[in-house]
Amino acid sequence: MADAERPQTRQAALDQLTALGQPYELETREIGGYGRRVFKSAPATLRDLYAQALSDKTFIVYDDERLTFNETAALAAKLGHALVHRFGVRRGDRVAISTRNFPEWVIAFQAATSVGAIAVALNALWQADELEYGLKNCQAKVFVADQERLDRLAQCEDAPDIPVIAVRADRPAANAIAFETLMAETGEVALPQVDVQPDDDAIIFYTSGSTGHPKGVISTHRNVISALFSWELDLQAGALVAGLEPVVPATQPGTLMAVPLFHVTGCHAVYLQSYRAQRKLVCMYKWDVAQAAALIEQEKITSVVAPAAMTGDLVREAQKTDRDLSSLVALGGGGAPRAPEQVRQIAAFTKAMPNTGWGMTETNAIGTGIGGEDYLNRPASSGRCSAVLELKVVDDDGRALPAGERGELLVRGASVFRGYWNRDDLSSTTFEDGWFRTGDVAYLDDEGFLFIVDRIKDLIIRGGENIGCGTVEAALVLHPNIHEAAVYAVPDDRLGEEVGATIYGDAGLDPDEVRAFLGAHLARFEVPKYIYVSPDPLPRIASGKILKRQLRDEAAKRLA
Repeated sequence: MADAERPQTRQAALDQLTALGQPYELETREIGGYGRRVFKSAPATLRDLYAQALSDKTFIVYDDERLTFNETAALAAKLGHALVHRFGVRRGDRVAISTRNFPEWVIAFQAATSVGAIAVALNALWQADELEYGLKNCQAKVFVADQERLDRLAQCEDAPDIPVIAVRADRPAANAIAFETLMAETGEVALPQVDVQPDDDAIIFYTSGSTGHPKGVISTHRNVISALFSWELDLQAGALVAGLEPVVPATQPGTLMAVPLFHVTGCHAVYLQSYRAQRKLVCMYKWDVAQAAALIEQEKITSVVAPAAMTGDLVREAQKTDRDLSSLVALGGGGAPRAPEQVRQIAAFTKAMPNTGWGMTETNAIGTGIGGEDYLNRPASSGRCSAVLELKVVDDDGRALPAGERGELLVRGASVFRGYWNRDDLSSTTFEDGWFRTGDVAYLDDEGFLFIVDRIKDLIIRGGENIGCGTVEAALVLHPNIHEAAVYAVPDDRLGEEVGATIYGDAGLDPDEVRAFLGAHLARFEVPKYIYVSPDPLPRIASGKILKRQLRDEAAKRLA
């Protein structure tokens, strides 16, 4: 395209790409009581997305295992058939999945969402009581689990009695059938014919709140598809403005599945985006930076999406080794902001342009995005709004604030979730005229770039993992010798934030013993790294609430 014809701004590019008859044409439909901009030509459902991606190209790589898109679909068809005809799964039933980043997670997710069930991505780091809560809360009809999760299920005091499909398990439970046995017994079958609609519920992902149990975030097929197409649109708009012509890659693109699939970043931005991109998904059992660098070199990985802690690890690994990471084209972020210095380091060590964005489980991981020169020039920003969303910043009275003024960030649009599972009581405080209250304190500058500056919610974001302070505090006071506890974020160079706690109780409290106690009640990432035993009762404000800000400041001084 000649420079004179090329759009000079992002908005002009978006207008061109979403115009009548274009691949990303937008139309407005009333969904949930208000108009939302939706993609006219997008696949109607996830089932359609999978069907349109069938090919003999490599899809999933795990160690020495390789599956094509066609082979993955055939396995998903078998499992879908078993879900419907063996386990009696019907539209709207919940199929819970909790494993490491194994191929079976992808197969189970594709199968469940293809037959109209709701795929429930349970946090694989949860301990027994959290796992029991999740299974009961979602009222799972079937549970797909690996050996680690089966071991935790066996520790549950009152686990639901449901069928279990055991993945890579050498000690399956009595009520479990091995995945490979189920596949063999099912035989070669077609995917059951089920009428799945765009606004049917598709997924439940659990997100930690500031208090109480995690909440199940329900999203529809349209919500998820809108997020996937939004990323594609932003990528195309950026290429148009930069004057980049589409290039057919010499080799198949690939992405590293280094973050957990039970997060929307891993599921949506890494896994689900791979269908239309026809890119291979190279899965890691767990994060290991040396292995990651080796896989990037061996598999000619073109993109990595990971929280700041992990991309920072890659920067340091690249600086100290001679691994060839030149295949990388994009190094994306999410979950927690990068330090400005890391943004510059990424641009320095590889031709891959850094990018990041702001999103939530409730928005299906999209919201804003920023990359390339914009990101290098504004490393503290989370970018500009998706074309299918609206953003506004409001004061305490709900009035929209002008550019530059801080307030609570609200969002609405096609990718915003339908609601919280079995928590209709939250709707009145969470939604207002379709606007979702994010709990983030933010401002928008004169050009529409978003800057997240604080959180209203009492949350810690550790390497992209949300940790509710109230959840950790509740576990601490279960200890027979702890009378009071306050949990707060402690700055950390690698992870962004670490978990800190100040406790008061009987004489002789030992932090290491407290951590060992918490191991039975919390996921490992939730256990406080820093525990300070106060000799006195914790300070409180006039209302009786613990003065957490003071304790957090005191902890920062001690660590400094």
